[in-house]
Amino acid sequence: MQTTFPRLLLDHAKARPDAAALREKEYGIWQTFSWSQLAALVRTMACAIAAQGVVRGEHVVVIGENRPRLYAAMLAAQSLGAIPVPLYQDAVATEYVFPIDSAEVRLAIVEDQEQVDKLLEIRPQCARLAHIWYDDGRGLRNYQEPGLASLEAMLEAGRAFDAAQPGFFDAEVARAQPDDVAAMFFTSGTTGNPKGVVHSHRTLLDRARAGADFDRLTEREEVLAYLPPAWIGQNIFSYAQWLACGYVVNCPESASTVTIDLKEIGPTYYFAPPRIFEGLLTSVMIRMEDASALKRRLFHRAMAVARRVGPRLLDGKPVSWRERLSYRLGDLLVYGPLRNSLGFSRVRVAYTAGEAIGPDLFTFYRAIGINLKQLYGSTETAVFVCLQPDDEVHADTVGVPIEGVEIRVADNGEILVKSPGLLKEYYKNPAATAEVMGADGWYHTGDAGFLDGSGHLKIIDRAKDVGRIVGGANDGAMFAPKYVENKLKFFPHVKEAVAFGDGRERVCAFINIDFEAVGNWAERRNLPYAGYTDLAAKPQVLELIRECVEQVNADLAQDERLAGSQISRFLVLHKELDADDGEMTRTRKVKRGFINEKYKVLVDALYEGKREQFIETAVKFEDGRSGNVSATLAIVDAKVFPAQARKAA
Repeated sequence: MQTTFPRLLLDHAKARPDAAALREKEYGIWQTFSWSQLAALVRTMACAIAAQGVVRGEHVVVIGENRPRLYAAMLAAQSLGAIPVPLYQDAVATEYVFPIDSAEVRLAIVEDQEQVDKLLEIRPQCARLAHIWYDDGRGLRNYQEPGLASLEAMLEAGRAFDAAQPGFFDAEVARAQPDDVAAMFFTSGTTGNPKGVVHSHRTLLDRARAGADFDRLTEREEVLAYLPPAWIGQNIFSYAQWLACGYVVNCPESASTVTIDLKEIGPTYYFAPPRIFEGLLTSVMIRMEDASALKRRLFHRAMAVARRVGPRLLDGKPVSWRERLSYRLGDLLVYGPLRNSLGFSRVRVAYTAGEAIGPDLFTFYRAIGINLKQLYGSTETAVFVCLQPDDEVHADTVGVPIEGVEIRVADNGEILVKSPGLLKEYYKNPAATAEVMGADGWYHTGDAGFLDGSGHLKIIDRAKDVGRIVGGANDGAMFAPKYVENKLKFFPHVKEAVAFGDGRERVCAFINIDFEAVGNWAERRNLPYAGYTDLAAKPQVLELIRECVEQVNADLAQDERLAGSQISRFLVLHKELDADDGEMTRTRKVKRGFINEKYKVLVDALYEGKREQFIETAVKFEDGRSGNVSATLAIVDAKVFPAQARKAA
């Protein structure tokens, strides 16, 4: 697109000044920012930033939940030609050191006391960090730190600057070009330091518009912004596409009110990773298990009709009048109230991405009339590479290449992409840039997959993670750990899984139970427990998880290519894998290498044939304290099945 983010803001403010641009819930009441109000705020904030000496090409860190004034801060920085760098608000302080120091950041704009405290903690390590501005001043009254100030105070300085130089803001916005750097996103890599992915206005807006055109998005959409703004998925849906389309973005009051806020807003366009959809379905099933026998029978009978008819209706396929009538009755009694309870009564398009989604989970939402689809992309591709057309939605693919995208599968199975949305570079990392960007313009995704006969892309695993079984009956068999882990996570009782097997004779796994789902399962069976560690060690829970593992094994046995990836032994970890403990990224991708090293004693126990193993692990609690969790973990054998002759399609 031949424009920039600030110009789009000013275009909206001129064309429809009183239309809603953003809403924020505060003290239970939704507050609305019109496009004209937002433009005025951005103008003042840009002048305030300029008054601090920030110049074109300089980086400005933004940390916090989705808040109108933080969105305005990013637009203000872009108006000056500065580069906003959103960071994860739930990261520990030490995780900020590398991006802030690498990007030579002098100014940070944050949400509240929590973020101020973290930046003050690392300030001695980030010598250039001179200014910290905060939006919410609660708890900060007695802070006396140089360069620390409220946004309100800075806005006063911005008004004075604007009054003294009234043409400054408009001139700076006019200077910006589509190929200028618009933002930098630090990837939460599973190994080493994160990489700063540099994107221009053109790349982000081109993909935002391509996605909008694909699903016919307009300014009438309503979006709920509740995922981290530092994640490019949230940034594209609630920032780039917001400005490209001009729809309304709604910011919930807090993480604890998202479910209520979702029902109040009733978004028409919704995006969430599979874990969110899994959590919503788990809560539904828990409520149904606690319902009366009559309600349970009605629900299960209605869902049987929905699974048979609902997806066909969404796909525009023929449905008999009897089935249509049965579905309408189910919609009146079950599906409609359920969509309303979930906050999805107005959803026209819903997307999931980031991880594979279980076919049963995927089918459930489509069965009750929610147009849930999958997409494929990454930070480096500005998200939109493949999308699923409304009439071609499959649980095992991620869609077709959209406008402007070319896909090629390399000889080793790696997916290569050409797109107008490709990154400009990895910041200060030419070696990494050269590694993924070929001289011929193809971006190496690092994902392994293939295009099926209908042109849909199917992802198997990360190319670097695909390994081989060595020795034993399955010698030379392909091992795809992520594929196996995702199959385990399709069960509501399994929250996370880590599979091992590359270079070994057999596959073993660590498993995290879903505490809420398994806890409810235990309570209905009058099985007492004292916490996660106690529940995870119950023999009944181990048997429950063994049944899940063996179902996965039976499924893997149907595919000759993956039959060797069946899990022969597993254990249920005594603690949940946590980003604060370095075991996962902020986007909840497991750091397999780190886990392998940290829990080497457990991995060795799995492969040495032990029946149990003691482990003590250092952990960080939510309140910042450190401690230890210890347990003797039982190691469980699982049944494996002979490979079937039929190959997967």
